Amino acid sequence: MSFTTDNGPSFGVLREDGIIDAGARMPQYADLTAALGDLPGLEALAGDPADYPLGSVKLLPPIPRSSRIICVGLNYKTHIAETGNEPPAFPSLFPRYPDSIVADGEPIIRPRVSVTLDFEGELAVVISKPGRNIPVDAALDHVAGYACFNDGSIREFQRHTNQVLPGKNFHRTGSFGPWLVTKDEAGDVNDLQLTTRLNGEIVQQSGVDDLLFGVEALIAYVSQIWEVQPGDVIVTGTPGGVGALRKPPLWMKPGDLVTVEIDRLGTLSNPVVAEEDLL
Repeated sequence: MSFTTDNGPSFGVLREDGIIDAGARMPQYADLTAALGDLPGLEALAGDPADYPLGSVKLLPPIPRSSRIICVGLNYKTHIAETGNEPPAFPSLFPRYPDSIVADGEPIIRPRVSVTLDFEGELAVVISKPGRNIPVDAALDHVAGYACFNDGSIREFQRHTNQVLPGKNFHRTGSFGPWLVTKDEAGDVNDLQLTTRLNGEIVQQSGVDDLLFGVEALIAYVSQIWEVQPGDVIVTGTPGGVGALRKPPLWMKPGDLVTVEIDRLGTLSNPVVAEEDLL
């Protein structure tokens, strides 16, 4: 996990009784991205005493300033069905930028220019080692672990053209966290269940096995384009139930609380605020 205290930003390992400050013990690594290549070193700290209670620190996104966040559209079969589209032949990719993301507990901001702020609960995959043209059967060797993600979307701007990028990158409209769960702890991602709640009501629920392109296939495809690097994040898509396709539409609004829960990965929770109320 990544966090900050009065002493500044750091990264650590979460125990039941609190956080072990790995940054203080591993000063050779500037942040969690740099330490991802030394997962055994992080694991070796797990028996150390906790330095901070969880509630005493401010959480950051697990990878606070990832150089590459690649999101996948139309990848759950239930979501493809609700849109009326044919299943794509290849993954539909678009970038998301770090300043569009907040951590667990931080407010998601509805911008002044639109009320069409939609939820998209998703599974994020974090890369631990570089690779290019990675075979499907070796893809998981490049995975550090998994986290919850909310690909908050401004649908009005997403539909201005056939490029979805504007609606997916408004300032602080998405979230990522609360922490990264290593793949050995997470187990088989296809066994995980994803649930999005708005004000406590379930709005999306699906097994990750409903993905059209699974984690291994996405890594193999993306690595044909880029040499994936430690700290790269692949956000795998959202299930059916998005607000835009409900009748009437269901938008996130100021005062709401949105959560994304994935089995064994934790719960990402964010209040919603209006941009004009922050000025």
